[in-house]
Amino acid sequence: MKYRTLVMYMEIGCFISCLAGWMLVSSTLPIEYWTWSEVGSVVLTTGNYYSNLWRDCVSDTTGVSDCKEYPSMLGLSAFLHVCRALAVCSVITGFFGGVLTLIGMKCTKIGGSELANSRVTFAGGITYMVSGLCGLITYSYWGHKVVSEYVDPNFKLQKFELGAAVFIGWGGSLLLIVGSSVMIYFSGKEGLRTKLVNLDI
Repeated sequence: MKYRTLVMYMEIGCFISCLAGWMLVSSTLPIEYWTWSEVGSVVLTTGNYYSNLWRDCVSDTTGVSDCKEYPSMLGLSAFLHVCRALAVCSVITGFFGGVLTLIGMKCTKIGGSELANSRVTFAGGITYMVSGLCGLITYSYWGHKVVSEYVDPNFKLQKFELGAAVFIGWGGSLLLIVGSSVMIYFSGKEGLRTKLVNLDI
């Protein structure tokens, strides 16, 4: 198998990995189960409390649920502002990473020369890496706060546990980071090495 063909298949695999990771990260934004808590020891009177970046919700055993948006953006904590900003940045940079990668991949033949394709793919890999890191910081920061409050014996307010969205986000972020790392290695090996050789000449 030729080296170019190998790199092309690696780019396709990395792009699929990054695309899947970006879709997982994007899917967590509307999911309401970032944190959840169950109150009540009797089955018939159990209430479930859960929340995400945008709202708080409550439901009971009858299936009735009610959600309330956070009343004021200016009144939110710095923690919530940071998590929102990083989550949105992860989605936006992931989108542009996909566009750059599609343009630069060897199988699409859109970017022009081999050197130009490699550099565009390298830029797409860097953008995907930023997306993955933003997502990983978001979910790790959120998880750290929830776990810290849960194990703190002096925390007297209602304690929550990690919801499904956090675990989905961790998985998506890792897919983005792993896929972009391999993509950066192969595209940078071709694009940046040629640039360095030209500078030496």
